[in-house]
Amino acid sequence: MQEEKIILGIDPGTSIMGFGLIKKKGSNFEMIMMDVLIMTKINDPYLKLQKIFQKTLAIIDQYHPDEVALEAPFFGKNVQSMLKLGRAQGVAMAAALQRDIPVTEYAPLKIKKAITGRGAASKEQVAAMLMQMLNIKEMPKYLDATDGLAAAMCHGLQNGAINTGKGKSTWASFVKNNQDRIG
Repeated sequence: MQEEKIILGIDPGTSIMGFGLIKKKGSNFEMIMMDVLIMTKINDPYLKLQKIFQKTLAIIDQYHPDEVALEAPFFGKNVQSMLKLGRAQGVAMAAALQRDIPVTEYAPLKIKKAITGRGAASKEQVAAMLMQMLNIKEMPKYLDATDGLAAAMCHGLQNGAINTGKGKSTWASFVKNNQDRIG
């Protein structure tokens, strides 16, 4: 019997937080949902953090994920931006830990490489590959949603095998056999 697991992926942000849920059964993946939390009209930074915490708890309480994967903030030149992203990530992490759900962080480059085979892939390339992998019919308005979904997929792919629709294979062979899908 194959283990079934639900993984919540979160791309933390203080203006837009992207999130997505996948179901993993063996080497098969299915998207449950993806969406964004938009906070552009909220001026108080502490209220934004409260919203992130509340939304993360609401998602967890509704979908009961087994694990949470977070995109770690990347090291940029703007220290204030890094601090804000770190707080957003910490609040989402605290919400998952509040419900005793294990959390794993992934660097943006690792997520992109897991999905597209290239750490320098664009958001559009990541979204396009996820659409292929998970049979998603329509590109979301906000690519933050696919970024959250990508974190979940990256976590799910850590066992090294995926179902590509052509039988089981390694990620490397999938990339090699699908160069036309990778920008």
